[in-house]
Amino acid sequence: MSSENLNGSLETSFENTIATVQFGHPASNSFPRELLDRLTAEINLLSRNDAVSVIVLKSEGARTFCSGASFDELLQVENEEQGTEFFSGFAHLINAMRNCNKLIIGRVQGKAVGGGVGIISACDYVFATPESAVKLSELAIGIGPFVIEPAVTRKIGKRAMTEMTLAAHEWKSAEWALQNGLYASLHNAEELDTEVSNFVQRLNSYNPEALYEMKKIIWEGTEQWESILIERAAITGKLVLSDFARKALLQFKK
Repeated sequence: MSSENLNGSLETSFENTIATVQFGHPASNSFPRELLDRLTAEINLLSRNDAVSVIVLKSEGARTFCSGASFDELLQVENEEQGTEFFSGFAHLINAMRNCNKLIIGRVQGKAVGGGVGIISACDYVFATPESAVKLSELAIGIGPFVIEPAVTRKIGKRAMTEMTLAAHEWKSAEWALQNGLYASLHNAEELDTEVSNFVQRLNSYNPEALYEMKKIIWEGTEQWESILIERAAITGKLVLSDFARKALLQFKK
């Protein structure tokens, strides 16, 4: 299955019971709202597909995994309702990933910023390359990583999340991300796909019912995220309208 338009591309391929979902966008694999919705719908569809046991999530290209929200769409937000609606896209995606009946294995080939870090955090297990640095730059543009914070904190802990958030100008290396639990392992680019394939094939040999029960246990205690992430989207939707955020976004676009 594939879909592609000016708002980015999304393609799902199947190998036996393993589904690989690839997203992409010309602007460093950023996410306009429509692409977020398409990816969320695809994760929900695969969750209900009994022929699928494991999902691999990846992005196009070699340099950037995901640069977060679309700056163009952020600048088009005119009121709090629109702002809440836009940032709810990341809320819905993260909730779809944690509620998915299948384990989601992340393949990260390059840098990730903001919402991209949130998507990585919502994966159940992540392989990355040494080039896969991460940054939470939201404070620098007048908002904050409010929607993705629960997922990031759950993955790397409050201390490391705070360090990333407050050092909004600073890239954290892939080695840092590995040491803090965001990544499970690092591999050179030429080895990455082989390592991912070997791992998911091994998972695929396990009892599907056991994998399903393990997925539920992995995400125990996150049931309140259905409402919390939407509440956080409202906070971000309000802040993005501030003069500070508008000026910062325009500066970043330059």
